[in-house]
Amino acid sequence: MTRVTFYQNSDQEYMGFLTENHAGYADAGEDIVCAAISALVTNTVNSMEAFTEDDFAVDVDEEHASIKLMMQEHPSKEAELLLKSLSLGLQGIEEDKIYSEFIDIIFEEV
Repeated sequence: MTRVTFYQNSDQEYMGFLTENHAGYADAGEDIVCAAISALVTNTVNSMEAFTEDDFAVDVDEEHASIKLMMQEHPSKEAELLLKSLSLGLQGIEEDKIYSEFIDIIFEEV
């Protein structure tokens, strides 16, 4: 199961996220849940780089199938929108009865 933790500050601003583990829906190369999660996460990171001037750090650990993005300061409106969009897309997967057992989304205050 893929676990996604969204980090929010006391003002409920998104400060980053951590994705961990493969979804386990199917074998590697055939796992549509893992592919969907990867596409959403990768697009968010690339969009943050291309469309914002925010400072953030990204750590990728391929061995443990994890990606962590953390804002270095309060997010801009653009960065906040991109992170909310990621959350919305992943929650759509989690709410689907077929795929819900392969993703767990957590919100944590930092």
